[in-house]
Amino acid sequence: MEKNRDTESWIGAGQISAAAEHLIIRLEDAKNSKRSISIVLLSTSVAVSGSVIFGSSVGFSAPAQSGIMNDMSLSLSEFAVFGSILAIGAMIGATASGRIADYLGRKGAMRVSAICGVVGWLAIYLAKGVILLDFGRLSSGFGIGVVSYVVPVFIAEIAPKDLRGGLTTLNQLMIVGGVSVTYIVGTLISWRNLALLGLAPCLVLFLGLFFIPESPRWLAKVGQQELFEKSLYRLHGRDADISEEAAEILENVETLNKLPQSRIVDLFQRKYIRSVIVGVGLMAFQQFSGINGIVFYASQIFVSAGFSSGNFGTILMAVIQFPLTAVGAILTDNCGRKPLLLFSSSGIFVGCFLATVSFFLQGQGFKAGWISVLTLSGILVYIGSFSIGMGAIPWIIMSEVFPINIKGTAGSLVTLMNWFGSWLLSYTFNFLMAWSSWGTFFIFTVACAANIAFVLKLVPETKGRTLEEIQTSMNS
Repeated sequence: MEKNRDTESWIGAGQISAAAEHLIIRLEDAKNSKRSISIVLLSTSVAVSGSVIFGSSVGFSAPAQSGIMNDMSLSLSEFAVFGSILAIGAMIGATASGRIADYLGRKGAMRVSAICGVVGWLAIYLAKGVILLDFGRLSSGFGIGVVSYVVPVFIAEIAPKDLRGGLTTLNQLMIVGGVSVTYIVGTLISWRNLALLGLAPCLVLFLGLFFIPESPRWLAKVGQQELFEKSLYRLHGRDADISEEAAEILENVETLNKLPQSRIVDLFQRKYIRSVIVGVGLMAFQQFSGINGIVFYASQIFVSAGFSSGNFGTILMAVIQFPLTAVGAILTDNCGRKPLLLFSSSGIFVGCFLATVSFFLQGQGFKAGWISVLTLSGILVYIGSFSIGMGAIPWIIMSEVFPINIKGTAGSLVTLMNWFGSWLLSYTFNFLMAWSSWGTFFIFTVACAANIAFVLKLVPETKGRTLEEIQTSMNS
């Protein structure tokens, strides 16, 4: 009996010891997980400083329009050049973005963008004439052309698959944050001081890059094996088992490295064409639904609608954009990309349709105050719906669907499409509104309807899948 009690005591002690050991392991895993997530979040926070640069650059022209036109004695066409030359610089930056990100790495590309932003904002601040003013806008445009590609790609390459959608959506959230802050602050300070304020996110990005790891997928692609493993350990925790993920990445890279270096014409091979159609199509519809015309010249739209000033409308736009983009960030990984895209696309269709009706009634001689309110309501429905999905998700999908061997070339093409649309809209918008306000918004309404059909028919759901799984299914 004594021997049995000793045996039971030994077994009980063994069970307690095993349970304690299991608890210690779980605590260590939790500690490592918390440490690794903190590095992912830090890296994402630094990267989206580039998104703030993007947003503040895009948002600058609306509150600065009257001040710049008065101080510089610019005509409407000269200011249209200033507003749209940002997009020309961005097109040049977009064309080079993939190559820069492939050659210098994701961090190197973001450094280039930060430097261009500093040069651009200083030139605008110091400008005494049109030449330096336009040069500053062009330099800022080149920087945001690069960062608009590399930020979502970098986040997608470092984020765990269950957080990738939400973290990549932070790109759009901070773009909207930059636009919103610029709108609001721009009503309170001069345009030169607003330009000086634009330096802040550039400096945060440039300095923050010294404290975060490079994308492990890029390091694997260029053969830097030791740095590749160090990057994975920093992102997952120093005691994490990275063997499975490392093997998957290396196998994928090895397969892709056997293929010749990609060219633009290679993107139109049958195995890549669906990815290209989805990426380019979403960017085209994002722009031709009218977003940058509305954002660049929001103040003037509200004046055209019958308001004495555009300040009230632009502040309301700023107030709703940020929280709704945050809601979109939360829903992206919960509801999925495609359902959110459909909801968002339907909302911007409704918003454009309301604006079309209100401007049409105004053109027919109706002067009731509710018509101006209808215009304001349409624009706010449009901006809110755009913020919750159509703003961010095309960039998320762009970062997910292209294999790494064509990601640079394909990313440049997709980003170029986005900025070409932005330039076309920002340059022609004032002339279109002078031609016909309701006709302008009717064109946008038709584009929104076509976008809904495109999403239904061609856009895949990428929620909860690794990049390698998505790309295999898209390109097989």
